[in-house]
Amino acid sequence: MSSSNKQAGSLNEKAGISSPEITNASAISQIKNKRRQQPSAEELISGIISGNRTTLSRAITLIESTNQDHTEKANQVIKGCLSEANKSIRIGITGVPGVGKSTFIEAFGKHLTSLGKKVAVLAVDPSSSLSHGSILGDKTRMEELVKDENAFIRPSASGETLGGVARKTRESIILCEAAGFDVIIIETVGVGQSETAVHSMVDFFLLLKISGAGDELQGIKRGIMEMADAIVINKADGDNIKKANLAKIEFNRALHLFPSKKSTWQPKVTTCSAITKDGISDIWETISQYFELTHETGYFDEKRKEQNQFWMIETINEHLKSDFFNNPKILSQLDETKKAVQNNEISPFAAAQILLDKYKKI
Repeated sequence: MSSSNKQAGSLNEKAGISSPEITNASAISQIKNKRRQQPSAEELISGIISGNRTTLSRAITLIESTNQDHTEKANQVIKGCLSEANKSIRIGITGVPGVGKSTFIEAFGKHLTSLGKKVAVLAVDPSSSLSHGSILGDKTRMEELVKDENAFIRPSASGETLGGVARKTRESIILCEAAGFDVIIIETVGVGQSETAVHSMVDFFLLLKISGAGDELQGIKRGIMEMADAIVINKADGDNIKKANLAKIEFNRALHLFPSKKSTWQPKVTTCSAITKDGISDIWETISQYFELTHETGYFDEKRKEQNQFWMIETINEHLKSDFFNNPKILSQLDETKKAVQNNEISPFAAAQILLDKYKKI
């Protein structure tokens, strides 16, 4: 077959194989044209506000893109959605791998949708430091919730972001709120540093634990416990019920030793089973009590304002870093400077200062 008869694209990947006769050439052309067309910022905004999940997914993909050409359009979409945002409850959920975060979130999410809530789950999946790939299997683990018409699950790769928090999770929250979701759940990787970042973008921070995994208090960092607004001991079923109740007593004792929170809220410890659903409704009751208190004292709005300022500074830092490492004049000297550092010809600090001085003069 001549090259002029070959059709490019996924509909005909192998050379020498023509499309079957039943294939409509017009339909193929329409599909290809549609793939090439990218919705405008206005179309994305309109689709998000109307609750179109496909549009919401496309918009999140856009803001997660590291392509510099997408930045301006992404900023337009975020700006267009701001007036419809800030109307949800933002809940951060963390816990070490194996604690049952996905199973818990599914049970908790199903409980919320049964109450008429619209729930969005932003799950951050760890990326490989070698291949940079991610499994993104949260939808697979939440089989029931993913089929719920009042739920939206978006797994995102953590990439190179410190601690595993997806780079654009903060903006994704705004888009989900504009799409009409009442409760936004952010699941962390649960490997350490990510908790601080998630705490800075949520209203309520929930720490998930299991009993019988060793020393209950040594198994978790004090810093994370101090951030937690509630500690939930999962897998409190069968033979684990007694262990879970003992762990609850230990955590309660520990929490009372910590300084009082600015919100005046006293963190609570409870047990639950994501399998049997026991204790799930109590957790939502605890969260509701927290929001009632913080709204009355004004702490809720104060915290949101502080978080907005924090993310403004973080965004500036991110843009400066990106601009620095993508600057052609810096790139032309970067490899040579790296080699000099590796060969101990210059200290890392002096090398950094040379590059920064060069950047300031650009």
